Amino acid sequence: MPGQRFHIVMNPNSGTVQGMDLTPDGLREKFEAAGLQADVDADADTPFPERIEKAMQSPAGVLVSAGGDGTATALASAIIGSDKTLAVLPLGTANLLARDLKMPLDLDEAIGALATMERRWIDVGEVNGRVFLHKVVIGFVPGVAAGREALRGRSDVSAKLGFVRYFFRRLSRSRKIAVEIDAEGEAPRVVRAQAVAVANNAYDEGFARFFSRSRLDAGTLNLYVLKRLNLSDLFRLTAGMVLGHWREHDALAIEAVPAVTIRSHKRQMNVMIDGEVETLDVPLRFAIRPLALAVLAPAAADEVPNPVNEPDERLEEARA
Repeated sequence: MPGQRFHIVMNPNSGTVQGMDLTPDGLREKFEAAGLQADVDADADTPFPERIEKAMQSPAGVLVSAGGDGTATALASAIIGSDKTLAVLPLGTANLLARDLKMPLDLDEAIGALATMERRWIDVGEVNGRVFLHKVVIGFVPGVAAGREALRGRSDVSAKLGFVRYFFRRLSRSRKIAVEIDAEGEAPRVVRAQAVAVANNAYDEGFARFFSRSRLDAGTLNLYVLKRLNLSDLFRLTAGMVLGHWREHDALAIEAVPAVTIRSHKRQMNVMIDGEVETLDVPLRFAIRPLALAVLAPAAADEVPNPVNEPDERLEEARA
């Protein structure tokens, strides 16, 4: 997008940013070297909502997430319904959205490619009015994620070994949760599961494709119910993801749903929203917002059926 101005919201506490010793000035220089105009906000002392409001008030047409997936989701929540566009730099631990958009995972390559990227429209999910770009998980996973947060910023061997011990201790002590799943068009049912996830569009199978989506605009939620998770299941699921046939695992139930409500006897539940652990009121009401978010991405590859680079009838209906 030649001549476009960028406003970068940088998370200086991101483990990847710290590991690269990337400074705000250094990031700005990388944009200048690519011939791009950019302002960099890396003020960790200012509350994040205020930083997002500042970004929305900037004259820049593109707001750039320079952090993890949580940073991208927070920016996306503000951008929806505006005339601004989201761009994502691969500066997180997982870089899930960057991977799904086929962004270069090398930082300099990603910045250099921004000028030629296209504006696309993608779906977003909502839970109790909160936006998510990837998935929301309840059960076993949020507890593990909380342990990971305690080690954020540490890359030493002892921290990694400590997390592995923590993970297997949590796995050995984990208990199933009982929830009622009320999917649109189906009768409500009670399930006991190790974890339940609701994803914005479906995760694909394929060799070494971990939580990867080729479609970001199919307009469906996907429900994943992990009925059990012992050590054997863990290794078999992991192997299945590597080999590309994890969806057939007998511990996992999968279905596409237009909307779903999850109820529990608890008044609140810990959930993981795009990698960030939060507490939400129950019931959890999930919906999909088709083509609600404008993003910058490389020209869509052939396997992406609908890049939606220009408004079409479906886009106009979704945004009406």
